Order: sequence, then C-alpha cells, then structure tokens
Amino acid sequence: MKSFKYANRRSFMAASSITLISGLASWSSLASARTLAEILASKKLVVGVNPTLPPLGIFNDKNEIDGFDVDVARKFGELLGVKTEIVQVGSPDRIPFVSSGKIDAVLGAMTITAERQKVIDFTIPLHTEILGVLTTKAKSYKEMMDLNDASVRLVQVRGSTPVKLAQEKLPKAQLLLLDNYPDAVRAIAQGRADAMIDVMDFMTEHTAKHKVDWRIVDTPIDVYFCAVGVQKGNDALREKLNGAIKELHRNGFVDERWKKWFGGPMLQDPRSHASYK
Repeated sequence: MKSFKYANRRSFMAASSITLISGLASWSSLASARTLAEILASKKLVVGVNPTLPPLGIFNDKNEIDGFDVDVARKFGELLGVKTEIVQVGSPDRIPFVSSGKIDAVLGAMTITAERQKVIDFTIPLHTEILGVLTTKAKSYKEMMDLNDASVRLVQVRGSTPVKLAQEKLPKAQLLLLDNYPDAVRAIAQGRADAMIDVMDFMTEHTAKHKVDWRIVDTPIDVYFCAVGVQKGNDALREKLNGAIKELHRNGFVDERWKKWFGGPMLQDPRSHASYK
C-alpha cells in the first residue's frame, strides 16, 4: 500500500459542499459537455481527479497525479478505446468543472447526494466508504450507541467531523482529543482509549503499524456511495461508464486496486446500492 497522510477529508468536503452547492446550478448552462460520440472521435477521455484525497488521488514521487482514481480513470479509457487525460481538480471546483464541460467526468469521493443530483448526473456507485467504529476484539460493542457509557474512553482527532457527532450522540463517554490519526490509533493500541469514530477505509495504514487484534464494529454508522459525476443530461456517456464500472467490478479490477491502495478490502459492496441494476 502506498504511504499517505490522512487529512480530515470528510469535514472539508462537507464544508465545501455547503458553500458551493447553492450556486452550482448556474454552471450547468455555461457550456455543453462533449458527447460520447465526440469523446470517441477525439480519442481522449478527460477525467478530473483530486490529488489531495489520498489514496484516491495523490502526487507520486515524480509529482504526477496517481492513486486509485487514476487507475480507474485510465481503465475507463482502455475500455472506451481512447486515451485518458487526467486533470487536477479540488473539492470546491470538481462539480463546476464537470458541469461546465471543462472535463468529461469527475472522480474524487463523489458521494451521491440529492443536492448534487440537482446539478450533475451520477453513474452507478464505483466504491463505498464506511463511517464506523474502530475498536479491538477485546471490546464487545455492537453499534455506536454502545459507546454512550461513562466507562468508555473515546478518542477522536481534534477538528474532525466525528467530534461533533460524538459530543451530540455519546455525551456520557469520555472524550480524548488528539492532533492526528496516527496518535489517535496509537492511543487505542496502547490501551489509553477504547474506540474511535471515522471513515474506516482510511484507517488501515495506521492500524497496520500496531500488533493489535483490531475490529470494526459490525453495524456501520453510515455508508457513503461514491460514483462518477458527468454533466447533467449526458446520458450516453453515463451509460457507457456504467457498463465500464460493472465490468471492472465483475472482473475484480476495482477490488484489486482498492486493496493495493487502501491495504485491505472494501468494507461494503457498492453493488448493494439501489441504483445498481
């Protein structure tokens, strides 16, 4: 697995969405996206990837954008018979870029939400992310609310979104705030804390450094279904990408690349989403 630093990506993404979503509708009419026929004729698929969401997107040692999303985007090109051009996007501009036709499609933790669906269209889910509880096999917690006990020592990263969740939903638990994810995971490994709440898919790099019998509580707090975004109404491209995603799930490519970059299997099958037919 590639080494990366896990930023507080969910809180940043949420803040960006709140700031931008109300003004995104105006972008959709600025320019028409390239049709599937135009993409095939040009022999090039232009895909936006956010390199600040490791390991979905990172800058490698050659200062090139790399990561799980890049592997998938390039595979899309192969399946369409075209070359893939990777364009750097950030969380604030990824939707405007695809809405305005600056790029053909966008990856980068594109969670399917009702607000975003007013502005862009989504393919079927490519992957999932699980908001859950990390603990050890020595603890018998079955769900998040089992942590709402004065004997429970909860550790969280200062400033992350789950801090507010813990304060509101688990007021009885002791709450230890630390400055980063390695320290928070280490606190559990050393027995100074019992559990933490976060996006579990991004914890593997940190848990792998400790010889502890780790366990993720069976009942997830939330499941994020992430897909590929395209300009609204670009149905032919969306359907073509749907077919590509199904093929990459069917042949094991998505699972293999997820394990490569995340260090373990995806925690929830994206094919369980209602849109996946």
